[in-house]
Amino acid sequence: MIRRQFIQQVIKGSASAIALGSSLNSSAADWLYADELANHTIADISYTDVQLKWPRFVGKNGRRDIHGHGPRVSVCTLTTNQGAKGWGMNGRRDAESIAYLKGKRVSEVFHPSAGVTDARALGFDVPLHDLAGVILRKPVYELLGQKKPILTKCYSGMIYFDELEPKEGPVKTLANGLDLLLENCRHDYELGYRQLKLKIGRGNIWMPKQEGLNRDIEVTKLVAKTFPDVEILVDANDGYTADTTIAYLKGIGDIPLFWMEEPFAETVADYQKLRSWTKANKPKMLLADGEADPKQELLRELEEKKLIDVHLTDMIGYGFTPWRKLMPELKKMGILASPHAFGELLKSYYCSHLAGGLGNTVTIEGVPATCEDIDFGKYKIEKGKFVPSPDPGFGMTLLKKS
Repeated sequence: MIRRQFIQQVIKGSASAIALGSSLNSSAADWLYADELANHTIADISYTDVQLKWPRFVGKNGRRDIHGHGPRVSVCTLTTNQGAKGWGMNGRRDAESIAYLKGKRVSEVFHPSAGVTDARALGFDVPLHDLAGVILRKPVYELLGQKKPILTKCYSGMIYFDELEPKEGPVKTLANGLDLLLENCRHDYELGYRQLKLKIGRGNIWMPKQEGLNRDIEVTKLVAKTFPDVEILVDANDGYTADTTIAYLKGIGDIPLFWMEEPFAETVADYQKLRSWTKANKPKMLLADGEADPKQELLRELEEKKLIDVHLTDMIGYGFTPWRKLMPELKKMGILASPHAFGELLKSYYCSHLAGGLGNTVTIEGVPATCEDIDFGKYKIEKGKFVPSPDPGFGMTLLKKS
Protein backbone atom coordinates (compact mmCIF):
# COMPACT_ATOMS: atom_id res chain seq x y z
CA MET A 1 0.00 0.00 0.00
CA ILE A 2 2.80 2.42 0.87
CA ARG A 3 4.52 1.75 -2.43
CA ARG A 4 1.24 2.31 -4.35
CA GLN A 5 0.65 5.59 -2.53
CA PHE A 6 4.20 6.73 -3.35
CA ILE A 7 3.70 6.05 -7.05
CA GLN A 8 0.38 7.91 -7.03
CA GLN A 9 2.09 10.91 -5.42
CA VAL A 10 4.78 10.88 -8.10
CA ILE A 11 2.12 10.80 -10.82
CA LYS A 12 0.11 13.64 -9.26
CA GLY A 13 3.20 15.73 -8.61
CA SER A 14 4.46 15.57 -12.19
CA ALA A 15 2.32 14.03 -14.86
CA SER A 16 5.12 14.47 -17.37
CA ALA A 17 7.53 12.60 -15.13
CA ILE A 18 5.92 9.21 -15.57
CA ALA A 19 8.19 8.61 -18.53
CA LEU A 20 11.74 8.05 -17.36
CA GLY A 21 12.96 10.45 -20.03
CA SER A 22 11.65 13.50 -18.15
CA SER A 23 12.57 15.04 -14.81
CA LEU A 24 11.67 12.03 -12.68
CA ASN A 25 14.39 11.48 -10.08
CA SER A 26 16.44 8.32 -10.34
CA SER A 27 15.22 6.49 -7.23
CA ALA A 28 11.57 7.01 -8.19
CA ALA A 29 12.31 5.87 -11.76
CA ASP A 30 13.94 2.68 -10.59
CA TRP A 31 11.07 2.01 -8.20
CA LEU A 32 8.46 2.56 -10.88
CA TYR A 33 10.11 0.10 -13.25
CA ALA A 34 11.53 -2.40 -10.75
CA ASP A 35 8.58 -4.78 -10.96
CA GLU A 36 8.63 -4.91 -14.73
CA LEU A 37 12.35 -5.67 -14.83
CA ALA A 38 12.04 -8.12 -11.94
CA ASN A 39 9.47 -10.14 -13.91
CA HIS A 40 12.15 -10.99 -16.46
CA THR A 41 14.87 -13.54 -15.72
CA ILE A 42 17.89 -14.10 -17.97
CA ALA A 43 17.14 -17.53 -19.45
CA ASP A 44 19.60 -17.74 -22.34
CA ILE A 45 22.86 -16.11 -23.44
CA SER A 46 24.03 -16.64 -27.00
CA TYR A 47 26.65 -15.23 -29.34
CA THR A 48 27.29 -14.71 -33.00
CA ASP A 49 29.48 -12.63 -35.31
CA VAL A 50 28.25 -10.08 -37.84
CA GLN A 51 30.14 -8.69 -40.82
CA LEU A 52 30.07 -4.92 -41.21
CA LYS A 53 30.87 -3.65 -44.71
CA TRP A 54 32.29 -0.18 -45.23
CA PRO A 55 31.24 1.57 -48.46
CA ARG A 56 34.86 1.56 -49.68
CA PHE A 57 38.32 0.26 -49.00
CA VAL A 58 39.96 2.08 -46.06
CA GLY A 59 43.71 2.54 -46.17
CA LYS A 60 46.45 3.79 -43.87
CA ASN A 61 46.60 6.31 -41.07
CA GLY A 62 49.58 7.74 -39.20
CA ARG A 63 49.95 4.62 -37.07
CA ARG A 64 48.46 1.63 -38.90
CA ASP A 65 48.58 0.07 -42.35
CA ILE A 66 45.46 -0.66 -44.41
CA HIS A 67 42.19 -1.16 -42.54
CA GLY A 68 40.36 -3.04 -45.29
CA HIS A 69 36.66 -3.34 -46.08
CA GLY A 70 35.09 -3.63 -42.63
CA PRO A 71 35.34 -5.58 -39.37
CA ARG A 72 33.72 -8.77 -38.19
CA VAL A 73 32.08 -7.99 -34.85
CA SER A 74 31.06 -10.30 -32.01
CA VAL A 75 27.62 -9.64 -30.51
CA CYS A 76 25.71 -11.15 -27.61
CA THR A 77 21.96 -11.80 -27.24
CA LEU A 78 20.20 -12.03 -23.88
CA THR A 79 16.80 -13.77 -23.81
CA THR A 80 14.50 -13.71 -20.80
CA ASN A 81 12.03 -16.30 -19.52
CA GLN A 82 9.26 -14.20 -21.10
CA GLY A 83 10.90 -14.09 -24.51
CA ALA A 84 12.25 -10.54 -24.43
CA LYS A 85 15.56 -10.15 -26.26
CA GLY A 86 18.33 -7.59 -25.99
CA TRP A 87 21.55 -7.68 -27.94
CA GLY A 88 24.68 -5.73 -28.69
CA MET A 89 28.44 -5.59 -28.74
CA ASN A 90 30.51 -6.98 -25.89
CA GLY A 91 29.23 -9.87 -23.82
CA ARG A 92 31.66 -11.99 -21.84
CA ARG A 93 32.06 -15.48 -23.30
CA ASP A 94 33.73 -17.17 -20.33
CA ALA A 95 31.74 -19.89 -18.59
CA GLU A 96 31.95 -18.20 -15.18
CA SER A 97 30.37 -14.92 -16.40
CA ILE A 98 27.65 -16.77 -18.30
CA ALA A 99 26.81 -18.94 -15.30
CA TYR A 100 26.71 -15.86 -13.05
CA LEU A 101 24.27 -13.89 -15.20
CA LYS A 102 21.98 -16.72 -16.23
CA GLY A 103 19.02 -16.98 -13.88
CA LYS A 104 19.38 -13.42 -12.60
CA ARG A 105 16.38 -11.10 -12.65
CA VAL A 106 17.10 -8.11 -14.85
CA SER A 107 16.39 -5.83 -11.86
CA GLU A 108 19.20 -7.53 -9.93
CA VAL A 109 21.86 -6.31 -12.34
CA PHE A 110 20.35 -3.25 -14.05
CA HIS A 111 18.66 -0.03 -12.92
CA PRO A 112 17.41 2.49 -15.51
CA SER A 113 18.92 5.43 -13.63
CA ALA A 114 22.43 3.95 -13.43
CA GLY A 115 22.81 1.17 -15.98
CA VAL A 116 24.54 -2.06 -14.93
CA THR A 117 24.69 -2.13 -11.13
CA ASP A 118 26.59 -5.39 -10.64
CA ALA A 119 30.29 -5.29 -11.55
CA ARG A 120 30.21 -8.96 -12.50
CA ALA A 121 27.57 -8.19 -15.15
CA LEU A 122 29.45 -5.29 -16.77
CA GLY A 123 30.65 -7.61 -19.52
CA PHE A 124 27.02 -7.57 -20.78
CA ASP A 125 26.65 -3.80 -20.54
CA VAL A 126 25.24 -2.97 -23.99
CA PRO A 127 22.95 -6.03 -24.30
CA LEU A 128 21.50 -5.25 -20.87
CA HIS A 129 20.74 -1.66 -21.87
CA ASP A 130 19.07 -2.91 -25.02
CA LEU A 131 17.11 -5.55 -23.09
CA ALA A 132 15.90 -3.07 -20.45
CA GLY A 133 14.74 -0.72 -23.17
CA VAL A 134 12.86 -3.53 -24.90
CA ILE A 135 11.18 -4.63 -21.66
CA LEU A 136 10.23 -1.06 -20.68
CA ARG A 137 9.34 -0.15 -24.29
CA LYS A 138 11.65 2.86 -24.26
CA PRO A 139 14.67 3.89 -26.34
CA VAL A 140 17.92 3.95 -24.39
CA TYR A 141 18.18 7.74 -24.53
CA GLU A 142 14.90 7.87 -22.62
CA LEU A 143 16.29 5.53 -19.97
CA LEU A 144 19.10 8.08 -19.63
CA GLY A 145 16.75 10.98 -18.99
CA GLN A 146 15.42 12.51 -22.21
CA LYS A 147 11.94 12.03 -23.60
CA LYS A 148 13.19 13.65 -26.80
CA PRO A 149 16.86 13.05 -27.60
CA ILE A 150 19.47 15.78 -27.54
CA LEU A 151 20.72 15.88 -31.12
CA THR A 152 24.45 16.11 -31.77
CA LYS A 153 26.64 16.85 -34.76
CA CYS A 154 28.35 13.90 -36.42
CA TYR A 155 31.46 13.58 -38.54
CA SER A 156 32.69 11.07 -41.06
CA GLY A 157 35.74 9.32 -39.64
CA MET A 158 36.47 7.54 -42.93
CA ILE A 159 38.90 9.88 -44.73
CA TYR A 160 42.29 8.14 -44.54
CA PHE A 161 45.46 8.39 -46.65
CA ASP A 162 43.35 7.47 -49.65
CA GLU A 163 45.75 8.83 -52.23
CA LEU A 164 48.46 6.39 -51.11
CA GLU A 165 46.47 3.32 -52.17
CA PRO A 166 46.25 1.95 -55.73
CA LYS A 167 42.91 2.45 -57.44
CA GLU A 168 41.38 0.27 -60.11
CA GLY A 169 39.80 2.01 -63.07
CA PRO A 170 40.47 5.45 -64.56
CA VAL A 171 43.83 7.11 -64.03
CA LYS A 172 43.86 9.61 -61.17
CA THR A 173 43.53 13.14 -62.48
CA LEU A 174 44.88 15.36 -59.70
CA ALA A 175 48.52 15.54 -58.72
CA ASN A 176 49.34 12.98 -56.02
CA GLY A 177 46.06 11.15 -56.69
CA LEU A 178 44.05 13.42 -54.41
CA ASP A 179 41.00 13.03 -56.63
CA LEU A 180 40.27 9.76 -54.85
CA LEU A 181 40.40 11.44 -51.47
CA LEU A 182 38.03 14.16 -52.68
CA GLU A 183 35.73 11.53 -54.17
CA ASN A 184 35.51 9.84 -50.78
CA CYS A 185 34.82 13.15 -49.06
CA ARG A 186 32.03 13.84 -51.54
CA HIS A 187 30.51 10.39 -50.93
CA ASP A 188 30.27 11.06 -47.20
CA TYR A 189 29.01 14.60 -47.78
CA GLU A 190 26.17 13.15 -49.84
CA LEU A 191 25.32 10.80 -46.96
CA GLY A 192 24.59 13.91 -44.90
CA TYR A 193 27.82 14.52 -43.02
CA ARG A 194 28.76 18.16 -42.61
CA GLN A 195 31.93 17.42 -40.69
CA LEU A 196 34.85 15.48 -42.18
CA LYS A 197 37.79 14.16 -40.17
CA LEU A 198 41.02 14.03 -42.17
CA LYS A 199 43.80 11.70 -41.17
CA ILE A 200 47.19 13.43 -41.05
CA GLY A 201 50.65 12.26 -40.02
CA ARG A 202 51.80 10.80 -43.34
CA GLY A 203 55.42 11.53 -42.44
CA ASN A 204 55.36 9.32 -39.35
CA ILE A 205 55.73 6.06 -41.33
CA TRP A 206 54.70 6.30 -44.97
CA MET A 207 56.51 9.33 -46.36
CA PRO A 208 59.63 11.36 -45.57
CA LYS A 209 58.76 13.63 -42.66
CA GLN A 210 58.78 16.98 -44.43
CA GLU A 211 57.13 15.57 -47.55
CA GLY A 212 54.44 13.96 -45.38
CA LEU A 213 53.85 17.20 -43.50
CA ASN A 214 53.55 19.11 -46.77
CA ARG A 215 51.00 16.58 -48.04
CA ASP A 216 48.98 16.88 -44.83
CA ILE A 217 48.84 20.64 -45.31
CA GLU A 218 47.96 20.28 -49.00
CA VAL A 219 45.12 17.85 -48.28
CA THR A 220 43.65 20.11 -45.59
CA LYS A 221 43.70 23.14 -47.86
CA LEU A 222 42.19 21.18 -50.76
CA VAL A 223 39.31 19.78 -48.73
CA ALA A 224 38.60 23.17 -47.16
CA LYS A 225 38.48 24.79 -50.61
CA THR A 226 36.34 22.02 -52.16
CA PHE A 227 33.83 21.79 -49.30
CA PRO A 228 33.52 25.32 -47.90
CA ASP A 229 30.42 24.49 -45.83
CA VAL A 230 32.07 21.57 -44.03
CA GLU A 231 33.76 21.69 -40.61
CA ILE A 232 37.16 19.99 -40.72
CA LEU A 233 38.58 17.81 -37.97
CA VAL A 234 42.09 16.35 -38.16
CA ASP A 235 43.61 13.31 -36.47
CA ALA A 236 47.36 12.58 -36.41
CA ASN A 237 47.06 9.27 -34.52
CA ASP A 238 50.06 10.31 -32.40
CA GLY A 239 52.14 10.70 -35.57
CA TYR A 240 53.34 14.24 -34.80
CA THR A 241 55.46 15.91 -32.17
CA ALA A 242 54.49 19.18 -30.50
CA ASP A 243 56.74 21.05 -32.93
CA THR A 244 55.34 19.21 -35.98
CA THR A 245 51.81 19.97 -34.81
CA ILE A 246 52.55 23.67 -34.60
CA ALA A 247 54.28 23.55 -38.01
CA TYR A 248 51.17 21.92 -39.50
CA LEU A 249 48.86 24.50 -37.93
CA LYS A 250 51.06 27.31 -39.23
CA GLY A 251 51.05 25.64 -42.65
CA ILE A 252 47.27 25.61 -43.04
CA GLY A 253 47.10 29.31 -42.25
CA ASP A 254 43.69 30.73 -41.45
CA ILE A 255 41.74 27.54 -42.23
CA PRO A 256 39.55 26.92 -39.16
CA LEU A 257 39.70 23.46 -37.59
CA PHE A 258 36.88 22.08 -35.45
CA TRP A 259 39.42 19.99 -33.56
CA MET A 260 42.89 18.50 -33.54
CA GLU A 261 42.86 14.88 -32.36
CA GLU A 262 45.74 12.89 -30.85
CA PRO A 263 48.59 14.94 -32.30
CA PHE A 264 51.20 13.06 -30.26
CA ALA A 265 51.47 10.56 -27.41
CA GLU A 266 50.04 12.72 -24.68
CA THR A 267 52.28 14.33 -22.06
CA VAL A 268 51.62 17.35 -19.88
CA ALA A 269 54.70 19.19 -21.17
CA ASP A 270 53.82 18.72 -24.87
CA TYR A 271 50.22 19.77 -24.35
CA GLN A 272 51.30 22.83 -22.38
CA LYS A 273 53.47 23.86 -25.34
CA LEU A 274 50.68 23.23 -27.86
CA ARG A 275 47.98 24.90 -25.75
CA SER A 276 50.12 27.99 -25.31
CA TRP A 277 50.43 28.29 -29.09
CA THR A 278 46.77 27.54 -29.90
CA LYS A 279 45.46 30.02 -27.32
CA ALA A 280 47.29 32.76 -29.18
CA ASN A 281 46.71 31.54 -32.73
CA LYS A 282 43.72 29.16 -32.98
CA PRO A 283 41.69 29.76 -29.83
CA LYS A 284 38.49 28.19 -31.18
CA MET A 285 40.09 24.88 -32.16
CA LEU A 286 39.37 22.03 -29.72
CA LEU A 287 42.06 19.60 -28.59
CA ALA A 288 40.79 16.01 -28.33
CA ASP A 289 42.58 12.99 -26.89
CA GLY A 290 42.17 9.68 -25.11
CA GLU A 291 41.53 7.12 -27.85
CA ALA A 292 44.82 5.22 -28.09
CA ASP A 293 45.71 3.14 -25.00
CA PRO A 294 44.15 5.76 -22.73
CA LYS A 295 45.68 6.31 -19.31
CA GLN A 296 42.73 7.68 -17.37
CA GLU A 297 44.82 9.30 -14.63
CA LEU A 298 46.86 11.23 -17.22
CA LEU A 299 43.71 12.21 -19.11
CA ARG A 300 42.18 13.52 -15.90
CA GLU A 301 45.31 15.57 -15.22
CA LEU A 302 45.24 17.04 -18.74
CA GLU A 303 41.55 17.85 -18.31
CA GLU A 304 41.96 19.42 -14.88
CA LYS A 305 44.78 21.59 -16.24
CA LYS A 306 42.52 22.56 -19.19
CA LEU A 307 45.09 21.25 -21.67
CA ILE A 308 42.54 19.20 -23.65
CA ASP A 309 38.91 19.96 -24.39
CA VAL A 310 37.39 16.65 -25.52
CA HIS A 311 37.54 13.19 -23.91
CA LEU A 312 37.70 10.40 -26.53
CA THR A 313 37.88 7.06 -24.69
CA ASP A 314 36.30 4.23 -26.69
CA MET A 315 32.57 3.56 -26.29
CA ILE A 316 32.94 -0.21 -25.89
CA GLY A 317 36.47 -0.33 -24.47
CA TYR A 318 35.41 1.92 -21.59
CA GLY A 319 31.82 0.74 -21.41
CA PHE A 320 28.35 2.29 -21.72
CA THR A 321 27.65 2.29 -17.98
CA PRO A 322 31.09 3.72 -17.10
CA TRP A 323 30.49 6.44 -19.70
CA ARG A 324 27.17 7.23 -17.98
CA LYS A 325 29.09 7.74 -14.76
CA LEU A 326 31.92 9.68 -16.42
CA MET A 327 29.77 12.19 -18.30
CA PRO A 328 28.60 14.20 -15.25
CA GLU A 329 32.20 14.36 -14.03
CA LEU A 330 33.32 15.76 -17.38
CA LYS A 331 30.50 18.31 -17.29
CA LYS A 332 31.65 19.56 -13.88
CA MET A 333 35.17 20.07 -15.24
CA GLY A 334 33.92 21.80 -18.38
CA ILE A 335 35.23 18.98 -20.59
CA LEU A 336 33.29 17.80 -23.64
CA ALA A 337 32.90 14.20 -24.77
CA SER A 338 33.05 12.28 -28.02
CA PRO A 339 33.47 8.55 -27.37
CA HIS A 340 35.72 6.86 -29.91
CA ALA A 341 33.61 4.78 -32.31
CA PHE A 342 35.71 4.08 -35.41
CA GLY A 343 35.29 0.74 -37.12
CA GLU A 344 31.85 -0.33 -36.04
CA LEU A 345 28.71 1.60 -36.96
CA LEU A 346 27.07 0.01 -33.92
CA LYS A 347 29.32 2.11 -31.69
CA SER A 348 28.24 5.29 -33.44
CA TYR A 349 24.61 4.45 -32.79
CA TYR A 350 25.30 3.64 -29.14
CA CYS A 351 27.00 7.05 -28.90
CA SER A 352 23.92 8.74 -30.34
CA HIS A 353 21.87 7.38 -27.42
CA LEU A 354 24.49 8.34 -24.84
CA ALA A 355 24.60 11.86 -26.28
CA GLY A 356 20.82 11.85 -26.75
CA GLY A 357 20.26 11.19 -23.07
CA LEU A 358 23.13 12.99 -21.37
CA GLY A 359 24.26 15.70 -23.78
CA ASN A 360 27.76 17.19 -23.32
CA THR A 361 28.87 15.50 -26.55
CA VAL A 362 30.45 17.86 -29.05
CA THR A 363 30.20 15.51 -32.04
CA ILE A 364 29.76 11.79 -32.80
CA GLU A 365 32.11 9.71 -34.90
CA GLY A 366 30.28 8.30 -37.89
CA VAL A 367 31.38 5.16 -39.71
CA PRO A 368 29.16 4.45 -42.75
CA ALA A 369 28.49 0.73 -43.10
CA THR A 370 25.98 -1.88 -44.23
CA CYS A 371 25.34 -5.32 -42.79
CA GLU A 372 23.23 -8.20 -44.06
CA ASP A 373 22.90 -9.48 -40.50
CA ILE A 374 21.40 -6.31 -38.96
CA ASP A 375 18.37 -4.13 -39.55
CA PHE A 376 19.76 -0.79 -38.35
CA GLY A 377 16.28 0.66 -37.94
CA LYS A 378 15.34 4.33 -37.91
CA TYR A 379 18.67 6.05 -37.36
CA LYS A 380 19.36 8.95 -39.70
CA ILE A 381 21.51 12.00 -40.28
CA GLU A 382 19.47 15.18 -40.41
CA LYS A 383 21.04 18.61 -40.95
CA GLY A 384 24.43 17.17 -40.10
CA LYS A 385 23.26 15.62 -36.81
CA PHE A 386 22.70 12.03 -35.73
CA VAL A 387 19.10 11.19 -34.89
CA PRO A 388 18.92 8.02 -32.76
CA SER A 389 16.22 5.44 -33.30
CA PRO A 390 13.10 6.09 -31.18
CA ASP A 391 12.31 2.36 -31.00
CA PRO A 392 12.81 0.38 -27.76
CA GLY A 393 16.36 -0.30 -26.63
CA PHE A 394 18.89 0.70 -29.25
CA GLY A 395 16.25 0.22 -31.94
CA MET A 396 18.16 -2.31 -34.06
CA THR A 397 17.20 -5.88 -34.98
CA LEU A 398 19.69 -8.73 -35.19
CA LEU A 399 18.63 -10.76 -38.22
CA LYS A 400 21.25 -13.47 -37.85
CA LYS A 401 20.38 -16.27 -35.45
CA SER A 402 22.73 -16.54 -32.52
